[in-house]
Amino acid sequence: MTRTISRREFIRTASIAAAATAVLTGCGPASRYVTREPYTRMPEYTYNGQSTYYASTCRECPAGCGIVVRTEQGRALKVEGNPYHPVNLGKTCARGQASLQGLYNPDRLHNPLRQEERGNQKFTDVSWDEAVGVVKDALVTTKPEELAFLLGMVPDHLSDLVNELSSALGAPPPIRYGAHEIFDARLTLKKAFQQLFSTDSLPFFDLANADVTFSFGANFLETYLSPVAYSRGFAQMRRGQTGKRGYLVQFEPRLSQTAATADEWVSIASGTEGLVALAIGQLVAVERGGAIPNAFLEVDLASVVSASGVSEADLKRLASIFAQAAHPLAIPGGGALGQSNGLESAQAILSLNALVENLGNPGGIFLGPTSPVHPELSFMPNSLLEVNELMSRMREGRVKVLFVHGINPLFELPTALGFASALVNVPLVISFAPFPDETSLQADYIFPDHTALESWGYQKVITGSDRPALSGSQPVVAPFYNTRSTADVLIAAVQGIGGSLAVALPYTDEVDYIQRSLIPLVTLQGSLNAPEIKTFMAQFQQFGGWWSAQSGLLIPDGHTALQQPISAALPEYNGAGEFFLFLYMSPIMGDGGGANKPWLQETPDPTTTVMWNTWVDINPKSADELGLVDDDVVRIISPVGDIEVVVYRYPAIRPDTIAISFGQGHTAYGRYAQGRGANPAELMSLRLNGADDLAFGATKVHIEKTGRKQSLTRLESRIGVYGEGMHE
Repeated sequence: MTRTISRREFIRTASIAAAATAVLTGCGPASRYVTREPYTRMPEYTYNGQSTYYASTCRECPAGCGIVVRTEQGRALKVEGNPYHPVNLGKTCARGQASLQGLYNPDRLHNPLRQEERGNQKFTDVSWDEAVGVVKDALVTTKPEELAFLLGMVPDHLSDLVNELSSALGAPPPIRYGAHEIFDARLTLKKAFQQLFSTDSLPFFDLANADVTFSFGANFLETYLSPVAYSRGFAQMRRGQTGKRGYLVQFEPRLSQTAATADEWVSIASGTEGLVALAIGQLVAVERGGAIPNAFLEVDLASVVSASGVSEADLKRLASIFAQAAHPLAIPGGGALGQSNGLESAQAILSLNALVENLGNPGGIFLGPTSPVHPELSFMPNSLLEVNELMSRMREGRVKVLFVHGINPLFELPTALGFASALVNVPLVISFAPFPDETSLQADYIFPDHTALESWGYQKVITGSDRPALSGSQPVVAPFYNTRSTADVLIAAVQGIGGSLAVALPYTDEVDYIQRSLIPLVTLQGSLNAPEIKTFMAQFQQFGGWWSAQSGLLIPDGHTALQQPISAALPEYNGAGEFFLFLYMSPIMGDGGGANKPWLQETPDPTTTVMWNTWVDINPKSADELGLVDDDVVRIISPVGDIEVVVYRYPAIRPDTIAISFGQGHTAYGRYAQGRGANPAELMSLRLNGADDLAFGATKVHIEKTGRKQSLTRLESRIGVYGEGMHE
């Protein structure tokens, strides 16, 4: 029997409940209500205040987007895009929005630390004077050739400073590498561009002005190169700046966010993107009525159809679309370049642009702009081969001191590379991580840097802008804890050493180094107008950087691009498993750095809506053959390792392929990251892609049932389109 409640009775009951809640609040744990800050720095909710806005740079990925941070009473409250910045024009991605949670993360390191015994996680606080002394002694007492700097996603001013320091010491230059470099395959793209067009530059893809775009594994709406910039370019292409709505075709074995937004998704076999590009090029040349260039002569159409799974009719239809476009564009991406034939695939795809003569034309490809500051040090990652050489030096005891910053190699690098065992042979390891990640917990010392929103710096814009640009960073709040910038630590150590080293690096602190680096910009025509460096520095902070008033794009020389035949080799794989392993970087977790931010953990994956975990995408037909249903826990076995993940039946993937996203599976890195999912770096076998970089897709795996189940947290309904799952 139901009973109706009158409005008066409802209000009376609610009032009693509210009063009881107020009384019982005092019975809760006291730690929930104790603030760490005195009320001289009042929280924003205690009284109305005036907001202050600071321009800075997002450091959640290498793109260098400009941001504006709203603060109130010394607290950062909201991050938005800088509307004047040429990379993102006021837009940000989810990771940029969540950067606040790096600042406020409860697992941040508060003080410099010394570990009693490496790996025992018993740390003792040390002073910054002692920390600087440790660095100074390491630089003085160690032979230059026995020093090593391993950097990842650090701000470019710090990378430039470390390059100067290592050069002055006579030490090997720093190694820059990490998950972003692996999955972007930026080094491979640059080498292919260099071989075709004889120039040492990354290409700029004018997506905004293209009317037909063929993307071969370039997931530019999620993580590729500069995703916010290319998302904006894609939106402009869709609006039809060329007179008609732009047309996108995505070639990849799994439906990504970019493929889901495309007009066509071509479900192509892994590693055959270059073969398909060569076949399309041959067909385009025939349709145009000219001779087939040497670059496209070696491909056999029937072989491409057999290897790729794309029919001859579809190849001819797609070639006709590309040939008839006014502004066609072909973009190679990490999914295609991360194969054993990755370099040749990049060359084949880039050659399509030369074939249709769109080099330097609207909607085509250009030479990317050069950095206006330290162009000789413009960020280009090292290769896996160079990283492996560092590992060899470490294993052989030829590295006595290792400085690590901006990379978590025990998480980001393939486990098969053996970084953990190599680290054992290094007597002194110093980490500058602001969080207790897997690598810093194996260091002898941790000298925590500020988080991005507490830091000074600059970031070189290498991709995503049509003009030379330098993004600027400044603290939007005072440092919360007893942290210190790595640049300040290194400069203090150098000045403490004195002599010729101090003469070579005559800087007083980090800000002095940045200011001196910006001096060449004062006389350049750009977004700032200042008569001298101090005024320029103030404007640089106010507007969040400097960018040229004019485009810095140059036209590639394509005269010889099509003269040499391009190899049409099939990809090679490690392992004899029944599935190709397709790895991709999560647009939410990125290189794994986002895993300690609960906003990102709670953000659904754009294609599966899964949160808080690692899953494996498997085609329902393949799942049925193995007797697998959603939420089954399976073991993925590669030639070098195995992990356990949860099954997600995903119809938009090839039956011969399974896919796993990178970013979860931490064994450290704080309460929100630790113990969630699995790390697919444990599955990566070591094979090169022709450019001395990692062929991260060159692994075949086997699936083994465990008999266990684990419910995935996901936003979508578990009831399918046709009612499946209703009675589970």
